[in-house]
Amino acid sequence: MPDPNSPVRAAIMAAARELFSAEGFRAVSADKVIAASGYSKVTFYRHFPTKDELVAAFLADELARLQAVAATVTDAQVPELIYTEMCTPGFRGCPFLNAAAEYPAADHPTRAVISEFRDWMRASIGAWLERRGVEDAQTWTEALLMLRDGAMFAGYLDGDPERVMREFAAVVGRIESAAGGARAAVV
Repeated sequence: MPDPNSPVRAAIMAAARELFSAEGFRAVSADKVIAASGYSKVTFYRHFPTKDELVAAFLADELARLQAVAATVTDAQVPELIYTEMCTPGFRGCPFLNAAAEYPAADHPTRAVISEFRDWMRASIGAWLERRGVEDAQTWTEALLMLRDGAMFAGYLDGDPERVMREFAAVVGRIESAAGGARAAVV
C-alpha cells in the first residue's frame, strides 16, 4: 500500500483538485489527471486503483480540509467561512453536492464520504445554533443545511456568490432572531 502522505500522491491529488474543481468529476478522465500530474499510469493506479477511488479520496481530503479550517474559527466567523468558500475564484458549487449529483448510486465509493460530510455539517450547524441559544436547534439545523445547499448552488449558478452570501447571512440572522437566538453577524 502506497504512503498516503507521499509527495507523489499529493501531486496526483493537486492535479485532480484543479481539474475536478474546474470541470467536474465525470468530465475528467483518469488519463487527464495522469497527464496533469506528470506521473505514469502505473504510478497513478498504484495510488488510486480506480478513478472512483480518486474521487472518494479527493472528497475525503476536502472534508479534512474543511474540518481543519472550521476548527480554527469562532462562532462569529462562521458566515465569513462560508463566504470565503463560496467566493473563491472558479467556484463551481459544493464539491460534495456536485459529487452526489454526478454519482447517484448509493453504493458508489463517494457516497460514504458524502454521508460523512453531511453528518459533520448537521452536527456542526446544530452545535453552532445551540451555542447561539437557538430554541429547537435540531429543526433549524435541517432548515439551515437546506439553505446552505441552495446558497452553494445559487452562488455558482447566479454568478454572484457575494450577493448570495449576503442574502444567506441575512436569512440566518432572521432565523436566529425568530428562534430565540443571538443575531448572526451579517457579512
